[in-house]
Amino acid sequence: MEQRSKQPITYRFPAGFWWGSATSATQIEGAANEGGKGKNIWDHWYEKEPHRFFNGVGPSTTSDFYHRYKEDIALMKEIGHNSFRFSISWSRLIPDGVGEVNPEAVRFYNAVIDELLASGIEPFVNLYHFDMPLAMQNIGGWESREVVDAYTRYASICFDLFGDRVKKWFTHNEPIVPVEGGYLYDFHYPNIVDFRRAVQVAYHTMIAHAKAVAAFRRAAIPDGKIGIILNLTPSYPRSQHPADVKAAHIADLLFNRSFLDPAVKGEYPQDLIELLDEHGFLPVTEAGDRELIKENTIDLLGINYYQPRRVKAKENMPNPDAPFLPERFFDYYAMPGRKMNPYRGWEIYEKGIYDILINIKEKYGNIECFISENGMGVEGEERFRDESGMIHDDYRIEFIQEHLKWVHRAIEEGTNVKGYHIWTFMDNWSWTNAYKNRYGLVAVDLENGLKRTIKKSGYWFKSLAENNGF
Repeated sequence: MEQRSKQPITYRFPAGFWWGSATSATQIEGAANEGGKGKNIWDHWYEKEPHRFFNGVGPSTTSDFYHRYKEDIALMKEIGHNSFRFSISWSRLIPDGVGEVNPEAVRFYNAVIDELLASGIEPFVNLYHFDMPLAMQNIGGWESREVVDAYTRYASICFDLFGDRVKKWFTHNEPIVPVEGGYLYDFHYPNIVDFRRAVQVAYHTMIAHAKAVAAFRRAAIPDGKIGIILNLTPSYPRSQHPADVKAAHIADLLFNRSFLDPAVKGEYPQDLIELLDEHGFLPVTEAGDRELIKENTIDLLGINYYQPRRVKAKENMPNPDAPFLPERFFDYYAMPGRKMNPYRGWEIYEKGIYDILINIKEKYGNIECFISENGMGVEGEERFRDESGMIHDDYRIEFIQEHLKWVHRAIEEGTNVKGYHIWTFMDNWSWTNAYKNRYGLVAVDLENGLKRTIKKSGYWFKSLAENNGF
């Protein structure tokens, strides 16, 4: 190892850069029916339709972080983490969403936070990662103002319980995804396809966000910062033809700016409001909402980036009788010759990460931000295992390097980016994909008692963090 760290560093990052990884409660904790946890929508959906999950693997065990957090945090330390984002499970902390706080959950999260701090790893805590408590979904989920208020109370309880040690807080991870999955494209529970309800869910998610930010300000956590994690997939037009450009603009409004603008600027884009109004889909609002959003903007923006969105003008007129969907305004475009991750079916376009950061610098006041997720899922990684048991995932190292080159360039051009968190620390359960694609720096052997083994990328990440560059 000594020799390696003497190699010249071509890409050096600013002092204090956050190197780490991100994950979520439902994807790693396991213990779904232990420790007093209430059911969330994933527990329920899996019971109802197990066949919709890859190989029939549900959320009950996942990677068992609930029992193995000490071992896992020791591995995080070993591979160079100085920070780690995880989420608190609302249904673990408050099993029915609104009632008593579960003391076993408080003990667990306190232990995780204390173990991270003792290992020199700063905890970044996210409050909501796709895991609505079932009791809350049963009264409407994010369609309901009652649930918004329950979430605000939950957020306040978290700030009170953990704010003495946790300084970086996030309200939501990728809030567009529950909208897409649950209310447009049928890949999350409650499997509804209804644009009007989708708009209401998206709007109430932002009201919940703003109310949580207001609660955070009241909690007055010393040195505390609050933000949101957004998957800001850039929308690239096929060409500069006005119809293609307009298609990309509308995709950007619906999927990115519907959350980015209210979170950072405190207001919705006027052309998004006009678009929804023109088609009769404005959400139901309440008096005071506008001021609430205006007064509760974020301190810190998390940016998740995996792939670009390429769009073109519609080829055909939409069926007027079909359900109204965002694709009413554009078609997806498969750019010839694009680089692909064949396992996930996603394009790899490293420059997208730079384009996002420059856009944040130029149009969003260069707000403090960090790359909160970026990573590569590959199926059948055991093919790359050597005699010692280590997986040689050179493709993952290359993926990270090529993205970091663009992050480095964005920093040189003055963007306010403070860190890079890979998705993810160890192979985890990916919703309906279960363990189909592996994303971890650490392998989890499902056949062998969930044994953890650091991959080649994990050792590479360690040298990246130790050298603060590569």
